[in-house]
Amino acid sequence: MYQEEYQRWLAADLEDTDLRPELVSIQGIDEEIKDRFAVSLAFGTAGLRGVLGAGTNRMNIYVVRQATQGLANWVKTQGGTQTVAISYDSRIKSDVFARETAGVLAANGIHVRIYKALMPVPALSFATRYYHCNAGVMVTASHNPSKYNGYKAYGPDGCQLTDEAAAVVYDEIQSIDVLHGAKTMPFEEGLASGMIQYVEDACYEALYDAIKSRSVRPGLCKTAGLKLVYSPLNGSGLVPVLRVLGDIGITDITVVPEQKDPDGHFPTCPYPNPEIREALALGLTLAEQTGADLMLATDPDADRVGIAVRCKDGSYELLSGNEVGVLLLDYICKGRIENGTMPKNPVCVKSIVSTPLADRVAEHYGVECRNVLTGFKWIGDQIAKLEAAGEVERFIFGFEESYGYLAGSYVRDKDAVVGSMLICEMAAYYRSIGSSIKEELERIYAEYGRYLNKVHSYEFPGLSGMETMAGIMAKLRAEPPREFAGYAVEKVADYKKPEETGLPAANVLIYTLAGGATVVVRPSGTEPKIKTYFTTRGKDLAEAEAQEKVLAAAVEPMLK
Repeated sequence: MYQEEYQRWLAADLEDTDLRPELVSIQGIDEEIKDRFAVSLAFGTAGLRGVLGAGTNRMNIYVVRQATQGLANWVKTQGGTQTVAISYDSRIKSDVFARETAGVLAANGIHVRIYKALMPVPALSFATRYYHCNAGVMVTASHNPSKYNGYKAYGPDGCQLTDEAAAVVYDEIQSIDVLHGAKTMPFEEGLASGMIQYVEDACYEALYDAIKSRSVRPGLCKTAGLKLVYSPLNGSGLVPVLRVLGDIGITDITVVPEQKDPDGHFPTCPYPNPEIREALALGLTLAEQTGADLMLATDPDADRVGIAVRCKDGSYELLSGNEVGVLLLDYICKGRIENGTMPKNPVCVKSIVSTPLADRVAEHYGVECRNVLTGFKWIGDQIAKLEAAGEVERFIFGFEESYGYLAGSYVRDKDAVVGSMLICEMAAYYRSIGSSIKEELERIYAEYGRYLNKVHSYEFPGLSGMETMAGIMAKLRAEPPREFAGYAVEKVADYKKPEETGLPAANVLIYTLAGGATVVVRPSGTEPKIKTYFTTRGKDLAEAEAQEKVLAAAVEPMLK
């Protein structure tokens, strides 16, 4: 079957001339053909994500057109404005895929609002809401290596598609011929006809105003003298981050020159993920040279932000997503209470794999902390529920341990722009009172206990990878571990059983151990990986680290 599909592509008159040399080069190599044609890229709530190249299991204009035709078929049943917003980041062919998406939608009689230049995830979510769209599309593969690209689909609320909507779109895609089944229109023709329009300046300004409205201490940064090093990691964050930081008064910003301009090859950081030290290495060197108070980096689609803070000895320490999430929650709560801007019955939301330290901090400030499944759409879902009840102002903050933060309801996905603004404002405030982010983190640990959170990932590449992962999860359920490294399992939460967890079904297992430590096992929804999350708590860091190491060593053999 896959050989037949390969021959069909090889014989076709392909518009994308980049694909022909690749198709010719794999002639007679069964394994290479199988890898590209035996399956199609799956479309789920996170849309599509895959390696760039030829075939049904690759990202190319034909797979993008097919997915967009499926999305268009769903949109046409939805009434409303019959409009879709589109944005894209700096990845290879992101602009091409964005224009192809617009052309298919326009050919189907659906209006398009597309950004004139690359803009990040929060901008796409905002435009979807601003123009009352039926859907939104963000062309990105987030923080994956440069050989990847992807296609995130959003619903009318600016949140990633629901399971139900994604299932309908997927069914539609299945019935569409990948090479010839999509209606198409040249992008320029769509512009000329008015079916495709660019996002207006008013939408940009409304987004920036919405972000700045989330300031906890407005005006503080103008006199703080904060010195910053910033890297957009060759992605889409440069323009919005510098605009917002400049507007709130942070002007002493040194941008890492090698990572300033959009470049989908990511020449200085093969894995452009602000969670990884290698991606921040150039920024850290520049911070040391300039004596910056803070170094921050946003990923290519600018929905995640990572930071390094200056310590008393002049060195720089990278903080985890959990640490920054807890720091921001503490800062927002304390500041809003002091300023009288805390709403009644405030709510924060975090994922079930994020640190329980946040629950403790929220409780201290009288804030309800809601725990949801991994994936920022579930945080967006909680905002939507508050909005439906006329209580959206109750939402003050949401975060995931994977460096995603949101304050406010103006978008429904993580936003590295507001995250960057609040991190800088927090740093400026602590500096103004003679403290620092690092000292405040130590204060939090002294108050609540030394929590440690570590994530380990195990990769399962190739066509059999997903099958292997499914087998591992099935075995853990069939033969549940009774202990890890001598720590007895006191409770198992299986999130495939919604009747027990109160949340939608998800392939997640959480083990609570004697003494309070937790072990979480979760297959990634976007990559062929199983992730393990360890939370330990000790009287000091050494004790917490020692327990984490023995637990990780005990879990590893179970994932093979």
